[in-house]
Amino acid sequence: MSSLQEGDDTPEIEAGETELEALLDDLIVDRDDHMNAPAFVIRPDTVQETLGRLKEEAGYDHLSLVTAEEYPDRYESIYHLKKFEDPTDEVSIVVPTDAENPVSESAEPVFRTADWHEREAYDLVGIEYDDHPDLRRILLPETWQGHPMGLDYDQNRPQMVPLREHANPLQEDQRSESDSDTMFVNIGPHHPATHGVLHLKTTLDGEQVVDVEPDIGYLHRNEEQMAQNGTYRHQIMPYPDRWDYISAGLLNEWAYARAAEDLADIEVPEYAQIIRTMGAELCRIAAHMLAVGTFALDIYGDFTAIFMYAIRDREKAQNILEDLTGQRLMFNYFRLGGVVWDLPEPREEFFEKIRTFVDELPEALEEYHDLITGNEILQMRTVGTGILPKEVAKNYGATGPVARGSGIDYDIRRDDPYGYYDELDWEVPVEDGCDNFSRLLVRMREVEESAKIIEQCVDLLEDWPEEERNIQANVPRTLRPDDDTEIYRTVEGAKGELGVYIRADGTEKPARFKIRSPCFSNLQTLPEMSNGEYIPDMIAALGSLDIVLGEVDR
Repeated sequence: MSSLQEGDDTPEIEAGETELEALLDDLIVDRDDHMNAPAFVIRPDTVQETLGRLKEEAGYDHLSLVTAEEYPDRYESIYHLKKFEDPTDEVSIVVPTDAENPVSESAEPVFRTADWHEREAYDLVGIEYDDHPDLRRILLPETWQGHPMGLDYDQNRPQMVPLREHANPLQEDQRSESDSDTMFVNIGPHHPATHGVLHLKTTLDGEQVVDVEPDIGYLHRNEEQMAQNGTYRHQIMPYPDRWDYISAGLLNEWAYARAAEDLADIEVPEYAQIIRTMGAELCRIAAHMLAVGTFALDIYGDFTAIFMYAIRDREKAQNILEDLTGQRLMFNYFRLGGVVWDLPEPREEFFEKIRTFVDELPEALEEYHDLITGNEILQMRTVGTGILPKEVAKNYGATGPVARGSGIDYDIRRDDPYGYYDELDWEVPVEDGCDNFSRLLVRMREVEESAKIIEQCVDLLEDWPEEERNIQANVPRTLRPDDDTEIYRTVEGAKGELGVYIRADGTEKPARFKIRSPCFSNLQTLPEMSNGEYIPDMIAALGSLDIVLGEVDR
């Protein structure tokens, strides 16, 4: 990003910043420094105009994350913007608000995904957003007192929860005066397949869905605050495994590692990068196998064949991961600067186990195509249902297989390379059907690409000279990044773009730690996919999103 043009002493990025300054000239009140992106400070009443210009005139069409935080003298909302065609082209919009009256204009009219992000900022930090279509709590109960990530929040304060023990459980049906034909149905809160505890507030007109509102927060643990109470070097890394606790542990760990390593200027050895890449793709296969199996379970209840077949192949990946990390789910294998230990001995047996697994995958995938994609029942339930148009997906900040199933050719591994991905030969599967079937195909094709990546990593690791097997950089025992240093970094998780924002304050713990969950934004698209469909089609759409509520709620 700081490369120089021939005959020009000005970095290329400065030219882009100058263009942005010219575009936002009358709106900028100050400048800020973020490590990965130019940051512009604006007034709280110009959010929509600022983001509108950046989206329509400068091409920043991806609102990746909204970070809210409180300082002693002010509140701040930070809008992290990218481009789907080039995620390395980033900009941050900083919106300070008065400490006594934290009110800012909502970005929702410009980016639909801001709806949930701003509700979370209001819920946890306490910033209010004018013109927001539905500003209320999203993770905590409506009766909750205070904002848990505010500076003056009293964690010992008892919470008042109204009990309705004397209410009549057999109340009369409620009808509106207009005698509407619509009917309200609670789907959940329950635990559908492996997704987690979810409640869908559904309105039906006859048998068709006219509105559905996902009610989340049943699994909220405030992982961000727990990370803020931990040290960079040792105490934060065990937490990411618990966000998407099903199978994306190493992918989650990499999201934190990438942000913290760039923040502290830590260079990871090449050998460790290859191990990370191989482990991450094994996690991706395990995640997609579970996604395919539970999707079939959601669609037509096939437990014996498809679900168990998928679990069988997932187990093979998990066995290899257990050999590598010592754990099956909560790996805690990455360390800042590398990995905790080298490959298991004897290495030849470990490599042979991986090669056998990779060699058997093509035949297994053929079997899945016969049982799943070639199944007439599944085709009837998924082809042409759960439609998510390309531009709608972008507006909601959808990423991963959900976005690629809508024809969006976007993958952080390729478009903002990290690890060893840019040295390997692989492709990004994209389908343009925009339906439930397309999202299934993307995941199945991604398993093939992950197998290619793993095989190339094994080839490299087999021939790596023993004296150069450096698994960790020389990282100081205590990390204290410079005060008021800010960074936002993302990786390609199994379910989409997983990001971490960190603001340092000169101590060994982050002052602010924000998690960008792909499932959070992806789940927000469910009403777009379901309205006008039947309830079974809505269930299929939910399954096609492959959400895990541990990552939605964090």
